[in-house]
Amino acid sequence: MAEEYINIIVNNEVMSIVPKTTVGEALHAQENPEIIGGLISNDVVGLSTPLNVPVNLAPVFRNTREGRQIFNRTCSILLEYILAVHFKNYHFQVGQAFNQGCFYELIDTEDGSTDVNLEKLAADIDKAICEAIDSDLKFVTKIHSVETACVILNDRSGSMVRLLETWPYSQAAVASLNHFHILQYGPIAPSTRYCKGIRIVPYPQGIILQFNRKRPIPNPKDNARFISTYHDNRNWNKMIGVSTVGDLNEAVLNGRISDVIRMQEGLHEKNIIKIADQIAQRRDKLRLICIAGPSSSGKTTFLKRLSVQLQVAGIDPVTISLDDYYRNIDERPRDSQGNIDFEALECLDIPLLTQHLQTLAEGGEVLEPHYDFKLSRRVTEDKFTPLRLKPNQILLIEGIHGLNPAITDAVPEQARFRIFVSALTQLIIDEHTRIPTSDARLLRRIVRDRRYRKTSAADTIDRWPSVRRGEQRNIFPYQEHCDVMFNSALVYETAVLKTFAWRYLLEVPRNSPSRVRAQPLLRFLDLFVPIFPDDIPSNSLLREFIGGSNFSY
Repeated sequence: MAEEYINIIVNNEVMSIVPKTTVGEALHAQENPEIIGGLISNDVVGLSTPLNVPVNLAPVFRNTREGRQIFNRTCSILLEYILAVHFKNYHFQVGQAFNQGCFYELIDTEDGSTDVNLEKLAADIDKAICEAIDSDLKFVTKIHSVETACVILNDRSGSMVRLLETWPYSQAAVASLNHFHILQYGPIAPSTRYCKGIRIVPYPQGIILQFNRKRPIPNPKDNARFISTYHDNRNWNKMIGVSTVGDLNEAVLNGRISDVIRMQEGLHEKNIIKIADQIAQRRDKLRLICIAGPSSSGKTTFLKRLSVQLQVAGIDPVTISLDDYYRNIDERPRDSQGNIDFEALECLDIPLLTQHLQTLAEGGEVLEPHYDFKLSRRVTEDKFTPLRLKPNQILLIEGIHGLNPAITDAVPEQARFRIFVSALTQLIIDEHTRIPTSDARLLRRIVRDRRYRKTSAADTIDRWPSVRRGEQRNIFPYQEHCDVMFNSALVYETAVLKTFAWRYLLEVPRNSPSRVRAQPLLRFLDLFVPIFPDDIPSNSLLREFIGGSNFSY
């Protein structure tokens, strides 16, 4: 009997293969170590995925965003295996990503010891990982019933099993390495050899899994505010009993979510009042408050809520928008592809802006410009607005470049107060798997742009890589150059955003390149029990994205 074949298209060429041929075999991945996954109909899959029907197939390379995700996910599972098998006396919990790596917090030790030599521990873990990589251990992915998955998972904290209690499907994917098992949330590489190049480095209260061994070891002093903000919010999440997605789902289903929302919003208000009090203590010298942060971090609502608290303290805040200092569209710089680089500092008329800030800080008067976005140019000077600060007034500026020294240095150090607004998602999927902060912000932006700016999810996703490049270049290098860092993330927000984002992501056509990003976001939203927005206060930062705010934008 003749063997059956199916035709697939690989890089625009037809290839005949035997059914159940794997993606890796079809792509000859064994011959090219840079191929770490495959792309089928704009959906990323692992190299072990069998092919049974005609498809369009393309390789996913390690240096692409999707390739890095597969690499990082695989390396994280390898680390969890090493910790579970060789370092059972130590309990680590996955934390925030930074410095091209991922922080793992040391929660406790089996003997209760607090005197842990982190340098030696990190070196021992690193050695064990290198040995596992050299051994080329094979990962095995199997689909189990949820009941079976709950039985076989190696989960010291029970966080994976707790998540499976609200799993929307009857089956779940489990990745195994020898006798270690873990829930698998996306494609992984076939074996540990793909993890070459990583290392483990010590860090205060834990270790960092660094995805590039050539990167310098991070200095804790360079991330002091970031880490302090991270720990404060993680500890607060633990205090209210919502550290993982499973915890959140449980709070929704048992009717406790209204209390969680009130406490989270109360924490935001408390922190904003604290910042306003710090400013009030320096009111005699301060003339400028600079607010910066990445896209969709909630800067605008934060500014409005801070303004309210400043007024309570007897301070009259005056706001100017950096947008009004945009250069005309034909004067803006372009990127390497010839497109306007909207995130570049040079899009702003820096000489005019710094002159105005300096004059205002010294008590002088300026003519504030206005930018017409419909015409993509500044209005004529006769339509500018005279502006002078009164004795009880402080100037507030907000924008992605708000902490850039090219802007802030125009005002003396003692006369300025700098705030960085971030969205550090402290909720984790389970104790082994983190939620990327950028994904949480992308969901905010997808919902806002689709609801209020007539921008499709596909277009927002398509634009996101450029936004992220701009953030890495113009925003995050200055995040530690602040007097205070405000975390705008809300522990419950993804469950609320799901009620809107699910529909908008389904609108992304299957043949759209944006589907590559939309599909993982849809699978991510699967994990959450939805929360309807009825209980969200009208002044919440989340209202900036879902609507219903008592502020105007």
